[in-house]
Amino acid sequence: MNQHLPVLLVVVPLVAAPLAALSRHPRAAWAVAVAASWWTMFAAVSLLNQVLLSGPVSYALGGWPAPWGIEYRIGLANAFVILIVATIAAVVTPFALLSVEREVERGRIVLFYSAYILCLTGLLGIAATGDVFNVYVFLEISSLAAYALIAMGNDRRALTASYQYLIIGSVGATFILIGIGLMYVLTGTLNIADLAERLQALPPTRTAQVAFTFLTVGFSLKLALFPLHLWLPNAYTFAPSAVSAFLAATATKVAVYMMLLFLFTVFGTEFTFGVMRLDRILMPLSLIGILGASVVAVYRTNAKRLLAYSSVAQIGYTVVGISLASVAGVSAGIIHLFNHSLIKGALFMTMGAVMYRVGSVRIEAMAGLGRRMPWTMAAFVVGGLSLIGVPLTVGFVSKWLLVRAALEQGLWGVAIVVLVGSLLAAAYVWRVVEAAYFSPLPEGSSAREAPLGLLVPIWGLTIANLFFGINATLTSELATRAAEQLMRISR
Repeated sequence: MNQHLPVLLVVVPLVAAPLAALSRHPRAAWAVAVAASWWTMFAAVSLLNQVLLSGPVSYALGGWPAPWGIEYRIGLANAFVILIVATIAAVVTPFALLSVEREVERGRIVLFYSAYILCLTGLLGIAATGDVFNVYVFLEISSLAAYALIAMGNDRRALTASYQYLIIGSVGATFILIGIGLMYVLTGTLNIADLAERLQALPPTRTAQVAFTFLTVGFSLKLALFPLHLWLPNAYTFAPSAVSAFLAATATKVAVYMMLLFLFTVFGTEFTFGVMRLDRILMPLSLIGILGASVVAVYRTNAKRLLAYSSVAQIGYTVVGISLASVAGVSAGIIHLFNHSLIKGALFMTMGAVMYRVGSVRIEAMAGLGRRMPWTMAAFVVGGLSLIGVPLTVGFVSKWLLVRAALEQGLWGVAIVVLVGSLLAAAYVWRVVEAAYFSPLPEGSSAREAPLGLLVPIWGLTIANLFFGINATLTSELATRAAEQLMRISR
């Protein structure tokens, strides 16, 4: 079975999605989702192990060899991204049982889990495929499912947020499709490895430059790079809590992987940063995003919206690493994909637990919750410290590597912005902590600790925040090797 893992990684959840839709009982659909998500985590771990032992894994669908047939190709970079997506899904799905029952209408829960599994399928497919057109196909699968998931929020504004995401996401997908079409016209192939070889053998042409521009803008929309982030705050704020946790920890990470794939593997470093000088655009936009989104987060009164703007800032940290165009910078960006998934997954799930008990995630509604929900709010504190970048947390590892990569190139301004961003993160995290621990509990409040079904997944990611912050050897080595592979491929 191991030789078929690349395709089974996608086929199993793809088959599970209609099975969940055919289930008559919400908990039966949830059981299907749990089985599918835990299968993908098993497959992701096995694939990463295969790649570490034997190098990249190639799978030809239908026995048709590349570049004539569709190829699934798993290297170190996408194996790492697949592991992120699968692990987050495996943690969030058990959390969703109680959270979704509270936040989604009972008649929609079965369809919720079907859409959830489809979104997981699309994200895994993007990371696994070695064909650029299939990148677009899986992107549409994950996006359409995400629009439906967001719209299922119990706030009426969820539908507006979903529609806004649909419009902006469709524009981004169209730009990506146009870029892929132009590359096909130029090279006559859709296989990523073959496309990279042919494209980098050609002299720079206007067609390649236009394709590059369309793809960069499309990916920037999908990963919510400032100022193309306008869809993200509402989508994360009004979606059901399980959806916010899942999308915040996975969707933008896969979009960053797509950008890495095309910038470094397909077009190459020389074209991306030599001919097109993309670093002159990405770096200032990401630095502005770090500061601007962090300042906006300080003034939010809804904790989920606060975390959403924080996500825009965190995306900025990742893109800064990419724009450094060095192994150290790219590896810092890659490790931040993993670390930020742990942070935001845990933080959004704590908000789901608060919503479950209090019915609101407004900061004033959290007054005194540190005493009534000690385990939930303790998890938020740990996640908040990680978001700030306090030592012994994963956030510190990411920011330390990013600052070091910037200083290696003499970019003191970048290091200063990273530090200022951390201070701003301390300011907006403190607002929630102050309300929970230093504000009096409202009279008549009946809030109590969240049930174990919510606490166990929350603390699973919270402990991971500490474990990989204290022992970052494995993740940093994987990120460095993935960055070296990307940079080597692109030369």
